[in-house]
Amino acid sequence: MGVAIRAAGEDDRELVVRLLDESFQDDPVSAWVFPGADHRRRTHPRLMAAFTDLVLAEGRVDVTEDGAACALWLSVPADDHAGDPDDDGPAQLRAAVDPDNERVELIGRLTAGIHPAGRAHEYLWMIGVTPGRQGEGLGTALIGSVLDRCDRENLPAYLEASSDRSRRLYERLGFARTGPALDLPEGPRMWPMWREPRPPAR
Repeated sequence: MGVAIRAAGEDDRELVVRLLDESFQDDPVSAWVFPGADHRRRTHPRLMAAFTDLVLAEGRVDVTEDGAACALWLSVPADDHAGDPDDDGPAQLRAAVDPDNERVELIGRLTAGIHPAGRAHEYLWMIGVTPGRQGEGLGTALIGSVLDRCDRENLPAYLEASSDRSRRLYERLGFARTGPALDLPEGPRMWPMWREPRPPAR
């Protein structure tokens, strides 16, 4: 039985924020950005809300019809300069989310610095599955629906894996590591991953 997927709208904002918060509370990168469980519980939702607002405005958020999973995508043009040191987006994010926490800004600058440039692609910013539903194939279905479109339109896709478990999932979907891993200062490793479009089946 297939997984029903729809595009999220503004009315889904709180659902998406809750899904991302629940899904990433124990993620290694979230734990690095917000060390200390109490602080993370209080502050992490604000970061997820900022991400949700950005992608609702500039990209696409897909949700499963039952509200158990979501994926945030951005279409990146070929001339995008994600690693621009003059970009004040990460600093603005820090000011809005957790002003005294330099890691909120640093994670944005570090991931932008490894983001491939020169080719248009779809960027999987985040994908979240409510903890009680993980392992049911919801994330695979969400990603697969966009990858099918990438194949039809001859577009590559890119993401950063934040755990060994997610990296293995992405490898099964055709992503491969691209460039060196990102070792966060005194923190976990992230893996930039790229997927070339697949030719149509004959």
